[in-house]
Order: sequence, then structure tokens, then C-alpha cells
Amino acid sequence: MTLGCQIRPAILVLINKASGEAMSDSSGFFNEMLEQDGSPRAPYSRIANWLQDKPNSFLTKKSRDAETIFRRLGITFAVYGAEEATERLIPFDPIPRIISASEWRRLSAGIDQRVRALNAFLHDIYHRQEIIRAGRIPANLILQNEAFLPEMAGFTPARKVYSHIIGTDLVRVSENEFYVLEDNTRTPSGVSYMMENRETMMRLFPELFQTHNVAPVERYPENLRQTLESVAPDPAKSEQTIVVLTPGIYNSAYFEHAFLADSMGVELVEGRDLFVDAGKVFMRTTRAPKQVDVIYRRIDDAFLDPLTFNPDSMLGVPGLFDAYRAGNVTICNAPGTGIADDKAIYAYVPDIIEFYTGQKPILNNVPTWNCSREDDLAYVLDNLADIVVKEVHGSGGYGMLIGPTASKREIAEFRKILLNNPSNYIAQPTLALSACPTHVASGIAPRHVDLRPFVLIGDQVRITPGGLTRVALKKGSLVVNSSQGGGTKDTWVLED
Repeated sequence: MTLGCQIRPAILVLINKASGEAMSDSSGFFNEMLEQDGSPRAPYSRIANWLQDKPNSFLTKKSRDAETIFRRLGITFAVYGAEEATERLIPFDPIPRIISASEWRRLSAGIDQRVRALNAFLHDIYHRQEIIRAGRIPANLILQNEAFLPEMAGFTPARKVYSHIIGTDLVRVSENEFYVLEDNTRTPSGVSYMMENRETMMRLFPELFQTHNVAPVERYPENLRQTLESVAPDPAKSEQTIVVLTPGIYNSAYFEHAFLADSMGVELVEGRDLFVDAGKVFMRTTRAPKQVDVIYRRIDDAFLDPLTFNPDSMLGVPGLFDAYRAGNVTICNAPGTGIADDKAIYAYVPDIIEFYTGQKPILNNVPTWNCSREDDLAYVLDNLADIVVKEVHGSGGYGMLIGPTASKREIAEFRKILLNNPSNYIAQPTLALSACPTHVASGIAPRHVDLRPFVLIGDQVRITPGGLTRVALKKGSLVVNSSQGGGTKDTWVLED
């Protein structure tokens, strides 16, 4: 008797009795754990075997243990909107998401191709703009975009790298079909949760790591530091001074800023801790000012330097941009990188990849309608109940319409907003996101997930195996953002 035949009845009994939901589902989404006949897929075979004799009370206790760990560490996020300034723990699911070695090889190859092309694109649009000259992207989409910074024109950062830290959001819809949902090339967050998720899993379930050859993630801070050092103005300098620039303790990702600074062994600073003198950036210390070589900034472009950008900014450093343009300090990610992850540009990324690499994309985009185009807008308006509409500059699940779950009133109101400013929106079909086994209040049930792998680009491209899996904890929900009720999972890439 095969392993699949042995465990299939036990799994279904556990799930049907505990939660009333079956892990094998005929509603059209891809189940990452189970084959259509209910037997476990190969990457999940050992986890399925482990789960079959675990009562719901066991996972409930482990979830509470994880919550205690996160609360003690202060792993929270800020909620904006109706509950603005509310601090919450990010819900953690104790059942890992598993990716096979062969699946990861394809994903990492596609991510590598994509981030190299996006950096080539950024260099081009701030220099000769060959892609515009070739007619592959409309000029107004670049030059009239608020994410495009004319102040960066003609300037080349160290190693021609603009976006050093990228979070590439992926979704899966079938056994072999992944889509890139979004490229985060500005200040992507979430890597601290990836690392804390792994550490928590190793505390809670050490026995699972003895039976699985899981690729490690703990080298991320070391790799991040190596990447930052490699793009310093003088990479041959014996000792580089690196700082993490944070807006301060009230920022929603402050925990991560402090976590990364501590993990790399560098200083966490605010704008008031830095100053510019004679075209160089210095950090105030208890002894003497110390010159800064690399700034890993976690504040937006507009607030970096009040002398160049927003004059009301209290978060940045006066004169910083001039010091950067003079080549005396490196800012990671570079100002102006937001044009590469702008949702209006997203639809052109396949063209961007072909233009700069001469290759077809390994990972596909989600089909996208750009509402600034008349024909696309007409289609979107006719199909609002069936599609997802997003703000071009939106994030965190805010400012969007999910047609299939929206009421008639919500659709009607959104129609007015869309007609008032169509160029501010794109639309995409509703994808049947894959689902993973997830512990919910009543037991184990399938919940939809996405994946954010983290990429570092400097002297080489470094991709951490796996990334941050976000999970929509509400039954049937496709919104995985923590601000909208989503949680996270540890992501295991199995090594050969």
C-alpha cells in the first residue's frame, strides 16, 4: 500500500471532523498539498504523514506558543485606515508551505532574469531612454509618472545597481504555473517575518527539520551586508560604515528596521543622526563624527532630503542627495526606483525583459488592463463585478476593488472613482490562487497564499530560498495582506 493510500483517509477525517472543510476541493484552485485524488503531493508527503495523528488541540497550543514568542519579540505591524495606529501581531500559521527543489530552481531563474532586467531598465530611463526611443513603452508613461525622478537623470550608481533589495510577489495557479503579481523595488518589507517564522518553527517543531532537508534562510543578514558593502563608493575600503535609515518608532515596519540593523551589526539611525559636510555624509557619535559609506534607507524618496525633495520633511538629511550625486555615499535602494514597480509599468515588464535580455520571460505577468487606455477602460467598466482593480501607486490591499466579493453598491461607488481618474488604476482578472493546509480555529483547511522571495543585487544576485508566504486566513478570501486580516507561514524549499 502506498503512503498516499495510507494517509488519505486520516487526513480527510481530521479535516472534515474538525473544520467541516475538505482539503481536497473541486472549486478550481490548485491545492499545493494534495493531488486531485486526495493523496499528498511528493513535497508534502512527510508533512501529511506527520499531520494525520495530530489533534487540533496540538496545533492550537503550538499557535499560542508562537504568539507568545512573537509578542515577547515585539513583532507587530501598524494598521492604517479605520483602525489607524493600532498595533497587532501578525497571525502565524504553524503548518509550513513547501516548495520542491525543482520548483525553486525555475522560480529563482525567473526572478534572477527579472531583477536584472529591471535594473537595466532603470539605468536606461535615467540615461539614453532607448526603450522609449524604440517605441516599447510610451514616453508619457515614464516622463509624466510621479515615481520618475528627473533629479536622477544622468547619474549612475555604483555597479549600475539601482534596486539592491527587491521583493518579488508571486502567485501560483496550477502545478507548473506561477505568475509575478508585483515587483517591489523601493523599500520592500517582510524579510524579518521570514526569518522569525523560520526560527519559531525550529523551536516548535525541531523533529520536522530532522526529516526534511530544508534550505536555510538565516544567512540573509550576512548576504545583505555583503551586498551593501559591494556597492559602497569605494568597495576596496577596508571597513565600510553602513547604516539603516528609519523614519522612527512610529513606522509600521520599525521592528524590521531594528531587526536588520541588529542582525547586520550596523547602526539604526534617523535623519537627525546624520549630517552632510563638504559633500560627505557623517553620523553623529558619542566620540567624533563618522563618515557613512552606505545608507540602507527605509523612508520614501520624497522625505530623503528636504533641500531636493519635500521641503517640509523632518525625516531626511539636508544635502544628502547632493552627496549621493557626488558619489560620496550610496543610497540603497536608489531614489527613483519606484518607476520600476509602478503598476502602470507592470504591464510592460515582459517587453522590458525581452528588450534588455533578448529572452522571453521565464515567469509570466498576470494579464493586465491599463485604465489610462480607452479600450481597456471600457472593458474594465463592463466587467467590474468579475475583476480586481488596483491603484497604480496603492499598496497593502488598500484602494482596490475585488469585484467578485464586492457588493453592488461598492461596485457603483468604485465606478465613479474610476471614471474620475482612470489613469490611476489598472485591472486584472481574479486568479484562482493556490491554497495550502492552514490551521484555523476549527481545524485544518485550505487557505489561499502568495509568496514574496527576497532578492539582493550588488556584486552578484543573491536570492534567499523561499521567502515570505502570506496567507488569507478568511475562508474564500484572496487578500493575503496582514493589514487586511492575512497571516504568514514559514516557507520551506527542499534541497535535493
